[in-house]
Amino acid sequence: MTFGLDAVTVRYGRQTALDAVSLAVEPGRVSAVVGGDGAGKSTALAALVGLINPADGLVRRPAKTEIGYVPATAGHYGDLTVEENLLFTAQAFRMAPGERDARMNMLLEQTGLQGARRRLGGQLSGGMQRKLAVAMALVHNPKLLVLDEPTTGVDPLSRVDLWRLISQAAAGGVAVAVATTYVNEAARATTIALLSSGRALAAGSPDAILTSIPGTLGATTGRSRPTDRSWRRGAMWRVWVPNETLPDGVEGVSADFEDAVVVAELAAAEVSR
Repeated sequence: MTFGLDAVTVRYGRQTALDAVSLAVEPGRVSAVVGGDGAGKSTALAALVGLINPADGLVRRPAKTEIGYVPATAGHYGDLTVEENLLFTAQAFRMAPGERDARMNMLLEQTGLQGARRRLGGQLSGGMQRKLAVAMALVHNPKLLVLDEPTTGVDPLSRVDLWRLISQAAAGGVAVAVATTYVNEAARATTIALLSSGRALAAGSPDAILTSIPGTLGATTGRSRPTDRSWRRGAMWRVWVPNETLPDGVEGVSADFEDAVVVAELAAAEVSR
């Protein structure tokens, strides 16, 4: 069964936090919700797991006992040890002792937390805390795993470890939904919803989003910004125009996924002008 959001709208009073957003989350695959602060990522995931009731649209999800969820906060108990955190979660889901112990040992091994199993959660590094939170969300073998910015604020090595965990979960048949601000991480997903101010600017596979970007993209050097539709990429300026005519001195280039995300924002702003 495919889980997800179908044209879901969420309102807080008169404010629309999510406007007819759709996201498909399939078993064995990773779906990503991408956007900056205030884009609606957390709202979308909260609606997916049932923490928020949408004003409109349809949410497809399994039973609550078949969902693993890690919020943007730590997602663990700082005054419990690593082992106690996992044990508490497993007991909350009424796991049989044999299955529970085997599952806990496997996750401790996969996360590299085996040697820290008796350390308090609050004494772990940021990356270790996030790995513990993901392990807690996975301990009961959920059908749907939902992670709200699991790699934000952690070191690069821990980001690699966390994505290894995410990939392993998907390879095992779990449907995974991840919110992230990191474009390079989003490119790993099968399906992406790019959000801005609660609206979907683009949706589909990374390749589909890349091939559907409008206008023309170019690059140039120089210290000053060439146009109001330009942004820095390393030592170069990227320049986007909504038609086929690039400014003088700007050479056409092929876009990558990071370019596609920026262009989606610029194209949406162009439409609203």
